[in-house]
Amino acid sequence: MKLIDTTFGIHEHALTLRSQRMEVLARNIANSDTPNFKAQDIDFKASLKRVQANDSLAVTNSGHMQASNLAGNGSLMFTVPVNSSADGNTVELSVEQAKYGKAAAQYQATLRFLEGDISALRKVLKGE
Repeated sequence: MKLIDTTFGIHEHALTLRSQRMEVLARNIANSDTPNFKAQDIDFKASLKRVQANDSLAVTNSGHMQASNLAGNGSLMFTVPVNSSADGNTVELSVEQAKYGKAAAQYQATLRFLEGDISALRKVLKGE
C-alpha cells in the first residue's frame, strides 16, 4: 500500500537495519572467548543510504531484486580492536556491550517513531 509506505517512511527500514546490527553485536558478545573470532559491525548510515537509494528503484521484472533484499548487503565490516588478543580474537567485550546498549536505545527510539506514525494513521482512519 502506497499510503502505508509513505506514512512509515524511513523508520521501517531503520528498524530492520537496527535489528540486524543488534544481531551482529550480540554475535560478537557471544563469541568474545572464541579463538580467532573477528568482531564485525554494520555501517548503519551507509546501509540506510543504500536502502533509501534502492527503495526508489522500480522493479520491472519479477526476477529483479527488491530493495528489502539489499538492506544489509555489503554493509558488514570488521572491527579493528584497540587492544589485540593473543588468541586472535578481536572482540573487546566492554566496547561491544556499550555498542549493544546504544543500539538497543536507538532501536527503542525508532519503535517510538513508528508507534507515533501508527497512532497518527489510526486517527486519520477514524476521522479524528
